[in-house]
Amino acid sequence: MKIRLLVAAANIGFMFLFVLGIKAEAAELKVLSAFGMQSVLEDLGPKFERATGHKLAISFATGGATVKRVLGGEIADVVITIQPGINSVVKDGKAAAGNVAVLARAGIVVAVRKGAPKPDISSPDALKRTLLAAKSISYVEPASGGASGIHFAKVLDRLGIANEMKLKTVFPNSKTPAEVGVLVANGEAEIGVHINQELVSVAGIDLVGPLPGDLQNTIVFSAAIMTGAKDTAAAKALVDFLRTPESAKVIKAKGLEPATP
Repeated sequence: MKIRLLVAAANIGFMFLFVLGIKAEAAELKVLSAFGMQSVLEDLGPKFERATGHKLAISFATGGATVKRVLGGEIADVVITIQPGINSVVKDGKAAAGNVAVLARAGIVVAVRKGAPKPDISSPDALKRTLLAAKSISYVEPASGGASGIHFAKVLDRLGIANEMKLKTVFPNSKTPAEVGVLVANGEAEIGVHINQELVSVAGIDLVGPLPGDLQNTIVFSAAIMTGAKDTAAAKALVDFLRTPESAKVIKAKGLEPATP
C-alpha cells in the first residue's frame, strides 16, 4: 500500500512539474489573418490552444488590408493571407520564403436567394446575360482589398459590362465581407459573387455554381512565419497544426480545398 501511494505521489509530482513546464514554455502568438480563413481559425484555434498550451490573439481583415498592415510595420508572429500578399511580405524581407506554407485554396461562386430560380452561368456569355438581367448584385468592394472583389471587378471589365453594373451593385461592409451572402438572403441583392467558404454557411441562399471557365480564379491562402516572431517554434507549431490531416478535414468542411502537406 505504501509503495502504491509513493508511486502515485511521484506520478502526481511529475505531472505537476510537466504542467508547469508547459505553462512556462507557452507562448502568446499574434496572428493576422484574411477573412477567408476566419471560419477555419475560429474552429481550429481553440483546438491548437488546448493541444499546446499556446494562446492565439487573432485579428481579421481583408487580404489586402492584412498585407497593408504588415508592410506598414505592424508586428505579428504569423500572417495568413492570400498568396500574392504573402509574396509581397517576403519581398519586403518581413518573412523568409522557406517559412511560408500553403494552407488552402478556394474558388469564387455565384449565389441567389434560397428558392429563387438558378440563373444560367454555364459560360462567360451566359454569365454576362445573367448579370445584365439582374436587378442588383453584390460582391466585395475592390478598394477594401478583398481578393474576390478585386477579381470580380476584372471579370466585369472583361465582359465589358463594368459601367452597366455600377448602379445596381450593393457592396457589403468592408469589415464583414461575408455579408455578400446576407444581402442576397435578405433580398437586397439578387445575385452575390464571393469566395465559396464565406457563402456556404450563410442561411437563406443557394449556391448556383463557380464562375465559368477561365473567368474563375483560385484563391490560395498561405501562412508565413514572420522574421520577427517572438517564438519561432510556437509559430511553426501553429502552421504545422493547420496542415495536419485532422485540420484538413475541418478546412474541407468549411468549403475550402486543403493543401497537401
